[in-house]
Amino acid sequence: MNPLIHSLHPYPFQKLAELIEGITPNPDKKLIKLTIGEPQHEAPQVVLETLANSLAGVSKYPSTKGELPLRSTISDWAKKRFSLDTLNPDTQILPVSGTREALFAITQTLVGEKQNALVISPNPFYQIYEGAGILAGAELHYLPCGSDTQYKVDYSRVDDATWARCEVLFVCSPNNPSGTVTTLEEYAYLIEKAHTFDFTIVADECYSEIYFGDQAPLGLLEACQKLGNTDYKNCLIFQSLSKRSNLPGLRSGFVAGDANILKPFLLYRTYQGCAMPIHHQDASIAAWNDENHVVKNREIYTRKFDSVLEILSPVMPINKPEAGFYLWPELSMTDEDFCTSLYKEEAVLVLPGSYLGREANGKNPGSHHVRMALVAEESECVEAAERIRHFIQRR
Repeated sequence: MNPLIHSLHPYPFQKLAELIEGITPNPDKKLIKLTIGEPQHEAPQVVLETLANSLAGVSKYPSTKGELPLRSTISDWAKKRFSLDTLNPDTQILPVSGTREALFAITQTLVGEKQNALVISPNPFYQIYEGAGILAGAELHYLPCGSDTQYKVDYSRVDDATWARCEVLFVCSPNNPSGTVTTLEEYAYLIEKAHTFDFTIVADECYSEIYFGDQAPLGLLEACQKLGNTDYKNCLIFQSLSKRSNLPGLRSGFVAGDANILKPFLLYRTYQGCAMPIHHQDASIAAWNDENHVVKNREIYTRKFDSVLEILSPVMPINKPEAGFYLWPELSMTDEDFCTSLYKEEAVLVLPGSYLGREANGKNPGSHHVRMALVAEESECVEAAERIRHFIQRR
């Protein structure tokens, strides 16, 4: 057995299950879960109809590279969304079966050339970043993004010796869990470092289409375009239909950017055996071609955030994120105590923030925070907020 398997940390939801084992939630109230970021809004009807009408595709082996109509559709969507002059569907785009497997796979592709290689990750983070780095044999280097830096990474604190060892830099923008967005100035700094020290910026952008107001979050390829890096050298974006289109079960997304990285990545994936089924590709085309459901989705999230924040703002320090569907409040009590007490007294389940982070330099930047995913129906989110307010007021 690969000995690195034993270095993997328990997943946050496994730790949560162990934390609440033996605790009975208030039996007089329906349990409301604000833990997992699984969209609960309706899937677009046009996608469901396309999927049902495309089932004949199960009789064909799909291409690992994806069919040209899907790659062309993705290219058209990305060029419009991120104001790109070019994005070649033959060399700069690969459809993937959801960003989770692709984030893991790209790390296995990229790590190994440098001695004592580093995978650099924000902290807190999506745990796939860590697991992918561990199983690639890299050392993890965590960059704190806690309340003391307004939940942003201060990249200027990273010295050149660290950048020199880096092979993969994970950027999550909009960030999970804080909802902060990487700026053009920050991307300019990172791209310069990536070119100087030859590492790949892997931008996880799966929350990019859930935002408030008219200003869409900046994407990495969009930053490249603005900065003159028009071949997207050392840069990849990872996009998904899970959050944008409420299709987490379709397992559909794409990777786009540097053609010189995507070519060996395609070779890796050919051996990995993870081609997207034809009927999923057809359904994905329908999803990427339709923006109406995405606009309606943002309107629903905006209403939910406005309603929940109106209830919670008077009793706890909490703000609307720049984007995404998480609330990430800082607490006066420990996150585990908050979670277990709220679960027991109000039958509301949230995720302790320390489970999303790692201790570095004596501090876990996720501690004394909880993550609340506002993915359920508005009425349920409002009910959960009312219960949380009552819980806090009693203390």
